[in-house]
Amino acid sequence: MAALGSGVEVDTVLRDPHVRPGETLYGEVRFRGGSSDHKVEGITVDFTAVVEVERGDEEHHVTYSFLRAPVSGPFDLRAGEARTLPFAIPVPWETPVSAIGGRPLPGMRLGVATELALAGALDKGDLDPLHVAPLPAQDHLLGALMRMGFHFKRADLERGTIRGSSMPFYQEIEYHAGSEWRRHFSELELTFIAGPHSMDVILEADKRGGFLTSSHDVYNRFRVGYGDHPGAVEQALRDGLASMARHRGWF
Repeated sequence: MAALGSGVEVDTVLRDPHVRPGETLYGEVRFRGGSSDHKVEGITVDFTAVVEVERGDEEHHVTYSFLRAPVSGPFDLRAGEARTLPFAIPVPWETPVSAIGGRPLPGMRLGVATELALAGALDKGDLDPLHVAPLPAQDHLLGALMRMGFHFKRADLERGTIRGSSMPFYQEIEYHAGSEWRRHFSELELTFIAGPHSMDVILEADKRGGFLTSSHDVYNRFRVGYGDHPGAVEQALRDGLASMARHRGWF
């Protein structure tokens, strides 16, 4: 239990913190009144993410709330009274991936926090980690990159908007180029913009320059349907990489 300044205790219990985008997160908020009666104005569950923000030459991290789901409206909480409120919250399709193969993805910090509003003041409970696994189509692409020899470098969330996205930030999963592509690229960055039926895949690579030219970034964007055969998904990835290897591509 997290004891709040009001004397009220609140605890969020997730049925299973491992979810995928588009699924439903189930849990319950358990709370107990303090030494006096309180008027609770509402209880809200927040999905939060730690996002990298660049300002000039400096970088710092900010915690963003990217979904606020109400669990309860106003009610009276008596002294010492114990209550439990269940919730079922749809996980946004664009929620970043934070766990692959059941293991946390380094650089990703997602969580669920509960806010309890008392007489105009907000009290927050503990932050519970949220482990978001890839969608099957995302899993196919990530596995294909590994089979092509790309090596994971890091993952992060960066503040900004991308065409087709409703989020105030986007995820970049970065790789060192695989042996098959090393003569074209030094590094590759991957971003997903997922929806209910398909997702856009955005590739950004640092293309190696020739003898008289410097390196530069190249982009490619393609769409994958969730019903597409895994072989077709991998072929779309290879086609995107080949396009960037030949020219600047498009974004």
